Amino acid sequence: MTKTTGTAGDPPYLRIVAVIRRRIADGELAPGDRVPSIRQIAGEWGVALATATKALTTLRLEGLVEARPRIGTVVAGTAPAAPARRRPSPARDPEQELSLDRIVRTAIEIADAEGLSALSMRGVAARLGVAAMSTYRYVPSKEDLVLHMADAAFGEESYRADAPEDWRTRVELGARTLWSLYRKHPWLAQLGSLTRPLLVPNLMVHGEWVLGALDGHGLDPTTLFDIHVLLYSHVQGLAVHLEMEAHAEAATGQSEDQWMDSRAPALRELVESGRFPTFSKVVGAFEDGYDLRLDALFEFGLKALLDGLTSIVEGQETVA
Repeated sequence: MTKTTGTAGDPPYLRIVAVIRRRIADGELAPGDRVPSIRQIAGEWGVALATATKALTTLRLEGLVEARPRIGTVVAGTAPAAPARRRPSPARDPEQELSLDRIVRTAIEIADAEGLSALSMRGVAARLGVAAMSTYRYVPSKEDLVLHMADAAFGEESYRADAPEDWRTRVELGARTLWSLYRKHPWLAQLGSLTRPLLVPNLMVHGEWVLGALDGHGLDPTTLFDIHVLLYSHVQGLAVHLEMEAHAEAATGQSEDQWMDSRAPALRELVESGRFPTFSKVVGAFEDGYDLRLDALFEFGLKALLDGLTSIVEGQETVA
């Protein structure tokens, strides 16, 4: 977590403001440079999106930063003359240095920081400092770009050649590897569905790993593939909530806890209605409320699934 230089007694947003203000004063962030986005601030300082939003709003009211369409929040003012940047030599011309890999990596950075909804071909071109239409020479549409992004992101993790022999250990490794990628790139889980799967090579690498772990145990093809789909749905089904929560925080300005606190009267009315006795008993038994921990829920569900599947995979039980 980044250390701030504001007064210890200041609210978190003011300490964040103090750090960014210093970076601007020291020239670390020059006029026209992008400042950390709301999501980047939330991750770097470990604060809620609402706090990060308040910090950027304060800087904007002070005239230090400004929002620019398709670019984001930048340091206010006109960038000082820099001939090397304004008239780059051919060897450093952004157009000549452009490549599919650079476009995809830049798009991933935008989606990680701002969400997939903030992604546009024009925005990627602006971030790269090239003409809006330049990116279309490498990728024909945003839809195609997203497929390239997904393939690149899923390709960031792979598996060692000396795979564990135990099927369960291999499946656990595959599920946790996929979960870590969704954690790193929350927008990934929003792409595709079980009925219309995302068909990109590097996602198939993870599917091949799990299928390879289950193969050779006498399962018929349908049962084998059903188990693979069930395991994938557990990972992806939980991961979709990572990006959904980020969107909800950005839209409401409330963290998950703050949102639940605001719904306390409605929850109390349900509990006291007498219509849901079991729900009321369970909720009433929580000393400090229920903490929804997606990482813990992922591990709990994975263990439960594998415990239940063991007798089928190991041939002790047949599927009707």
